[in-house]
Amino acid sequence: MDIEEIKAKVRNNQYVYSHHAEIERGADELTFAQVEEALLNGEILEQYPDTGRGESCLIVGFAEDVPIHVVCGWRGEKVVLITAYIPRPPKFNDPWTRGGKVG
Repeated sequence: MDIEEIKAKVRNNQYVYSHHAEIERGADELTFAQVEEALLNGEILEQYPDTGRGESCLIVGFAEDVPIHVVCGWRGEKVVLITAYIPRPPKFNDPWTRGGKVG
């Protein structure tokens, strides 16, 4: 996936939330505006090949000082937000680094 193409789709309101993304966004009390801001200033952290549901990627971005991860894929010509959350330990040490076992 290409970050500039994703940003263009977001700017043109050509994206949709999956049910899962809506649940996760709400659980972290993220607003739609925060998720959009993170997408528009974000960068691709991980690319995922087609695993049967199409290709996707993990984007890391910020809404002011709040780090946000958004997993994006394709639904036709639109970007689908698969999940959106604040990265926290133990899964992530920081917004860019997956957590691991210490010791």
